[in-house]
Formats: sequence, C-alpha cells, structure tokens
Amino acid sequence: MEQLVEVILASGRTAIDMALYILMPIMVVMLALMKLMDAKGILAFFARLLSPVVKVFGIPGLGVFALIKMLLVSFSAPVATLSLMNSNGIAKRRIAATLAMLLCMSQANVVFPMMAVGLNMPVAIATSLIGGLFAASLTYYLLMPRDQEAEQETLVEPEIPAKSERKTAMQILADGGQEGMRITLAMLPMLMLALCLVNGLKATGVIDLMSELLAPLMALLGLPEAAVLPLVTKYIAGGTAFMGVTLDLMDQGLITANELNRMVGFATNPLDIVGVAVLVAAGSRVGEVARVAVIGGLAGMFLRGILHLIIF
Repeated sequence: MEQLVEVILASGRTAIDMALYILMPIMVVMLALMKLMDAKGILAFFARLLSPVVKVFGIPGLGVFALIKMLLVSFSAPVATLSLMNSNGIAKRRIAATLAMLLCMSQANVVFPMMAVGLNMPVAIATSLIGGLFAASLTYYLLMPRDQEAEQETLVEPEIPAKSERKTAMQILADGGQEGMRITLAMLPMLMLALCLVNGLKATGVIDLMSELLAPLMALLGLPEAAVLPLVTKYIAGGTAFMGVTLDLMDQGLITANELNRMVGFATNPLDIVGVAVLVAAGSRVGEVARVAVIGGLAGMFLRGILHLIIF
C-alpha cells in the first residue's frame, strides 16, 4: 500500500508540473491567437480558399474547418463540424473521408506543448496534410461504396461567421486564453491517471517485459526500448497520455528530440480508443462510417510514420 501511495503522489506532482509549466502557457497563447483569427474571419477565408482543392480528395468544404481545428486547436475541436456534416445531408462517403483524414492528423493539443522539447512542428503539419489527404482519398474512392444520398456540400460551404456580438481584440484574446486554461485543466486528470498507470506498470515489471518483447521492432524503427512505454500508453489512453509519459521520459534523458520526431508520425493523432470515441460521438451517420474511416486513417498514419522515419 505504501508503494501505491508513493506512485500516486509522484505521478500527481509530475502531472501538475507539466500542466502548469509546459501545457498551460502554450495552450493559452495559441488558443488566444486562434480565437482572434477565427473572429476576424481569417480561418473562414482559408477554408473557403481551400474548399475547391480538398473536394478532389473527397472532402467537403466544411471538412476544411475540421482540418484547421485539428491542426490548430485540439483533437476534440472538429466534433462540432462533424456534427454539422452529420445533420445537413452531406453524403456518407464524404463524411467517411473527412473522418479518416482527421484520424491520422496531428492534434494541436499535443503538438504545441511538445514543440518546447524539440518536436518539429512544420514537418508534423506537412506530414499530417499528406497522410490526411491520402487517407481521405483512399476512403472516398476505394473503401466507401457510393451511396444514393444527394451530396449537398456545395450548399453548405464555410461562411465567414456573422458578427452578432462585437468584441475588442483584447476581449477575444482573453476568451481564447481562458479556453486554453480550461483545456489544460481538463487534461490534468488524464495526465495523472496515465502517469499512475505507467508508473504502476513499471513497478510491477510489465513494462520491462513488453520492452523485451518489442525490442526487435523498436530497433528496426531506430527507436530505443524506452519508446515502448509512450507508444503503448498512446493507444490505450490517448494522445494526452502519450504526451505526459514522453515528456517525463525526455526529462529523464531516456528519449531524445530526434527520437521523439521519429515517433510523431505514429503517435500524434487521435487514432486510439479515446480519440475515435470522441469523434464518432458527433452523430449517428458519423458512427455508421467509423469502421471504414478507421481503416483509411490507419493507412494514412502508416504513411505519416514512414515519412517521419525517412526524414529523421
């Protein structure tokens, strides 16, 4: 029992340090800037500009909003857009393509904080776009059968939001900063639970056994045995848990920045139990195409992973 209490206290201290000194400053600043860009119509402008391009890959105009929110806000931010697509008559093929794209793209709530420890954001975004568009195309043209629904996406292109309430730039920045704080505080329980789980597995020797079993695969990928822990954690508990465990290992000197960037293609995406559950909750029609979208997302994730192994 005493050892269990020590594990809980140590995990709690580590989680709070990460949340207060790494996650919160970055999330507050980035969310404030994103809110300001959204309020000024900059995000909507880019969404409208890119709509004709992404339709070639099977993604409707609204899908651009989902893409931008995934890369610049958080993995849960596209849920509202998916919900709108679920209810406005967009064909299931295009919903499936959009979901597949999102499942293999980097989530901002993980990428932004990890920039502080050496994550290469431009490469992460570039491979996200390549992998995401590949996953969407594969899903739209090969995996998802053509349905009989009327594709009405041309009627629901992204619009610049109406300015129903005028706010100053400082008020908008403050609202964004508060949202960044809320997201960070919402991450804290998951960070603590993930670190408790990981430290518990370490104490019982489970991690050592898994590291031995997966050592040949890690060597093939050019990763240390220590990478087993964050990768396993990611697919069990999600991207936030992966981030917490990885930051802890980097602080101990067990994982380098270059090794982190090699893992990014496989790990910084919502293609895990938590992420899929959150995105699929957007609506019944989204849930109906989830299985096909996951297959497409896996293909895009492997492409991203290979690109990161080649680049780094």
